[in-house]
Amino acid sequence: MNQLIRCIPCDEIFMQTPFDQWPEDEETSEECRTIEMDDLQAFLKHHKNHQTESLHILEDSFISEKPYSEPTKISYFKATNGKERFVIKKFRKRIDEPLTYQLIHGDYSLKLLRLEIPSKEIIQQMAIELKDSPLPRPKVEAFLKILKLVLKTVDLESLERIPEDSPHPLEIYYKMDEVSLAYLLRNCRNIFEGEEYKAIESFIQRHQEDGVLLLKATYEIQINEVAKSKKRMASIAQNLEAKRYVEKK
Repeated sequence: MNQLIRCIPCDEIFMQTPFDQWPEDEETSEECRTIEMDDLQAFLKHHKNHQTESLHILEDSFISEKPYSEPTKISYFKATNGKERFVIKKFRKRIDEPLTYQLIHGDYSLKLLRLEIPSKEIIQQMAIELKDSPLPRPKVEAFLKILKLVLKTVDLESLERIPEDSPHPLEIYYKMDEVSLAYLLRNCRNIFEGEEYKAIESFIQRHQEDGVLLLKATYEIQINEVAKSKKRMASIAQNLEAKRYVEKK
């Protein structure tokens, strides 16, 4: 089981994993030798006489700036010691480097950058499904304009999030609610009549829950870092001074 350990005075983090004691092979020009490793003991030795604590990782708090498949991405998750909550930044600059964990006092939030409709996919799907009786291009454009008006009226907090397979963790898909669908259909009556309206109504009903008519929201991560209190800083300074005193003895 992975365990997150924090050195309280230094605010340094160590992620204990089942692989901490795996040996490493070191190659030289003459030979290859095996080096025994114990990363946890190395961390504890480096922070000797410092107070440490275990942090509990909060489920469903992981978020990344790049696609999940990117090995050098920066990721964030939240952890707590039962009293405070922290943000943990996980990253590495090169694929051959070990992961680095950095503790941040504060929280993170997701800021909406844009909300959009898949216009290209809608046009392509209409061309496929309505090929026997294609809609005039001006009416297709008018339909897309109504969808863009829907974007201005929706409340994302009230929409159902769809677990759509997206390569990017900051791209989230939502299903239109009943109010938005009613607004869409009502305005379509001003554009389409007769068989054309029946065709567009059926198109909406078929695709209201799949990628064609889902709303795509793109976010960015905002780190809300807070400064340590003066009392906290004084406590850390005292701990470090005590450590230096013990080392001198």
